[in-house]
Amino acid sequence: MCTNDNEISVENESQDSSSQRPRDSITAMGSVITHRGDNIIYCLTVVGQIEGHYILPENNKTTKYEHVIPSLLAIDEDEEIDGLLVLLNTSGGDVEAGLAIAEMISGMKKPSVSLVLGGGHSIGIPLAVACDRSFIVSTASMTVHPVRTTGLTVGAPQTYRYFQKMQDRITRFVVENSSITQEKYRELVLNTGELVTDIGTVLEGKEAVECGLIDAVGTLSEATDALYEMIQNR
Repeated sequence: MCTNDNEISVENESQDSSSQRPRDSITAMGSVITHRGDNIIYCLTVVGQIEGHYILPENNKTTKYEHVIPSLLAIDEDEEIDGLLVLLNTSGGDVEAGLAIAEMISGMKKPSVSLVLGGGHSIGIPLAVACDRSFIVSTASMTVHPVRTTGLTVGAPQTYRYFQKMQDRITRFVVENSSITQEKYRELVLNTGELVTDIGTVLEGKEAVECGLIDAVGTLSEATDALYEMIQNR
């Protein structure tokens, strides 16, 4: 996850001489700039819950969209940065915030690769598939389930239609940015035989690849190798 301090660090680094580039820039928020030869990549970590318009309690680990969105713009416009690596270990979170970040990543000009570590649940799925290529480690899992909310809701047909439209937005984005079919994704979302207190499906690493949601099972080294290869082939 990026912070304003890290954005300044990226900007300052672009002014250094080639003999000093790149200088690893690791902040408390988990951002890092690294390189292989002359190619420089930016690593973005998405952890905990995706925080939307409402601030979550202080004891929650969060990824704040107001930090990530402008940082993605800075990364895409920075001539010194050649590619983006997204590391995901998220339980999900705010739907609109997650989709906003996913759309930013999907619309970037520079090559991007995602790697799911631990979990890429709920709205973390669009974030994983938004990159040009996606990987998942064999021990990671992804929970596919319908849009849901907490707190008081109005039991009216309009409420159902609102949630249906929101689910359609997620489904459309996932299908357009992965190899899974719309029918298969809806089947996973509406599965009633797996989760005790919810409907949906939990996919482990290999299963996520077999259904077309993620491109390949792989480790960090395989994800970085793929990204550098994409940079070289531009």
